[in-house]
Amino acid sequence: MTVNQIPRRISLSLLLGICFLMFCCFFEPARSFAQDPTGSKTGTVTDVTAAKAGSPTAAELADAVGHNKIAINIMWTLIAGFLVMFMQAGFALVETGFTQKKNVAHTMGMNFLVYALGMFGFWICGFAFMFGGALNAATLGGAPGVVSHEVIVHLFGHDFGIAGNVGFFLNSKVYDVGVFALFLFQMVFMDTTATIPTGSMAERWSFKSFLIFGLFISMFVYPLFGNWVWGGGWLSQLGVNFGLGHGHVDFAGSSVVHMVGGMAALAGAIVIGPRIGKYGKDGSVNTIPGHNIPMALLGTFILAFGWFGFNPGSTLAGGDYRISIVAVNTMMAGTAGTLAVLAILYIQGKKPDPGMLANGLLAGLVAITAPCAFVNSLSSVIIGAIAGAIVVFVIYLLDVKLKIDDPVGAFAVHGANGAWGVLSLGLFADGSYGDGWNGVPGTVKGLFYGDASQFGAQCIGTLTCAVFVFTIMYIFFKISNKITPIRVKEADEIAGLDIPEMGVHGYVD
Repeated sequence: MTVNQIPRRISLSLLLGICFLMFCCFFEPARSFAQDPTGSKTGTVTDVTAAKAGSPTAAELADAVGHNKIAINIMWTLIAGFLVMFMQAGFALVETGFTQKKNVAHTMGMNFLVYALGMFGFWICGFAFMFGGALNAATLGGAPGVVSHEVIVHLFGHDFGIAGNVGFFLNSKVYDVGVFALFLFQMVFMDTTATIPTGSMAERWSFKSFLIFGLFISMFVYPLFGNWVWGGGWLSQLGVNFGLGHGHVDFAGSSVVHMVGGMAALAGAIVIGPRIGKYGKDGSVNTIPGHNIPMALLGTFILAFGWFGFNPGSTLAGGDYRISIVAVNTMMAGTAGTLAVLAILYIQGKKPDPGMLANGLLAGLVAITAPCAFVNSLSSVIIGAIAGAIVVFVIYLLDVKLKIDDPVGAFAVHGANGAWGVLSLGLFADGSYGDGWNGVPGTVKGLFYGDASQFGAQCIGTLTCAVFVFTIMYIFFKISNKITPIRVKEADEIAGLDIPEMGVHGYVD
């Protein structure tokens, strides 16, 4: 081949390439139209399961419709559960970012292992205690053949459900697609509760003591209170039994998930005591800064993203149009919490601390979790803004006045605003949703919309959660300390917990 022939070869190759491209652009699409690019021909009567293919009976068509409805609900519930599971990564990043570099492996390790510990505890008995009396969720198919049973105490002429007793180890008696979907969704909710104290007790908590805690809260504390609210227990029946609205209502877990975790976090922080160097002998408060603010903010965004599974997923029904209301209210309350914190910091003459802004977002999300399905967007903004103010005040109260060291503000975010969330439902529920909730006819209305009794039920549930969880967890931490020390050695705390507790450095310089 001569030098002059090379350009001709290149030109010929280029011409062929252009021709092939024109063929793909103009002729191939026209040929593909013979297929079904719009999907209009996909999914016809021939896809309906029938004794005679292509000619289903009315009953067979009805079965197909019902099957598809439940399939959509189960798929929606599982996807929402997957989003909530990813929140575990968010918690790990937030807590690790807000703590010191020398404890990275330890803090991350707790957030990682609580997933496995909590899951096994919930599988062993937690799920049975919580939902054993309410396994037949209609939106998930009703669990045909599964017989639920609630342990009942008869007092004052009424039945008080206190715990379920069906479904231990997800045994063969509950081998049902709907029950398993419910288990996955509720398990990741429980794990959110279990991980909250890892923030309040970070940088001084013995890993062995943490292991005991992970099993205890997932097997007993969270499931019992959860049963009283979501499993058909006595708090949910305050409306039926005593005429208090629709009983204690918590759509997605301000009290069941966040307040339970927050009260446990408070009890743990009190028992374990502050970190070395946090408070001076003269009562001064020393700031112990987190080592990685970008990590903490990234974790906050992951949590906010996961909340779209947390709250809308609690419909347990992909066909419930209220999902859009729930999602928007969730988003609005979170941002309102952030902006409220920003305004407060400027009013106080302070800089816009990214850590406080992150806690403002989380506080708004926690607060809206209970009322998200029952309020309008204006109410969600008000609820979120008040949550932002609460988180600033409670962090100051604990840190400066009460000298309770909570490195990530776990109680202020989850405990205090979990309480505010369920109380706000009793104030702002507008009566547009919840007909028949907890067996009470009519929609859910709060005090501002004419039903003071609903606010009464919310107050009872909030007080019960605070007293029950704090008392049980305070006693647990005291007893646990006798089994294995709850706090690490002073020298290890000063040096960092990564090597003494975990055997590896979080970072290798």
